[in-house]
Amino acid sequence: MKYMLMMNARRGKGDWAVSDWSAEELKAHIGFMMRFAKELQDAGELVAAEGLAAPGQARIVRARKDGTPEVTDGPFPEAKEFLAGYWIVDCETTERAYEIAARASTAPGPGGIPLNMPIEVREVMSAPPIEM
Repeated sequence: MKYMLMMNARRGKGDWAVSDWSAEELKAHIGFMMRFAKELQDAGELVAAEGLAAPGQARIVRARKDGTPEVTDGPFPEAKEFLAGYWIVDCETTERAYEIAARASTAPGPGGIPLNMPIEVREVMSAPPIEM
């Protein structure tokens, strides 16, 4: 079964808290994420993984009545958390998806202390076959 693991991060001073980290702390965090992705890939469980740009670069898009895009700023600045990145994993059980999420949650932050970030786990649904 496939699961999407979504890493939610706290905002810092209006954007992303990592802007306050030292270069060494950021390097350790990114190194952890790269090693973690390699472990999942080697285990045959990694489908996809991406980090996302800071919220200041996000935009909300909806279709106008004529179908053209209407683009506005977003997400809203009063949000306390934002989606920082995600993994899609393919594993045998929900419990395994939870184990992977818990491991992702331990990514190091300032001072090398695990962040224990919230990781939302949701099964990726598949559609039934289309009968023609």
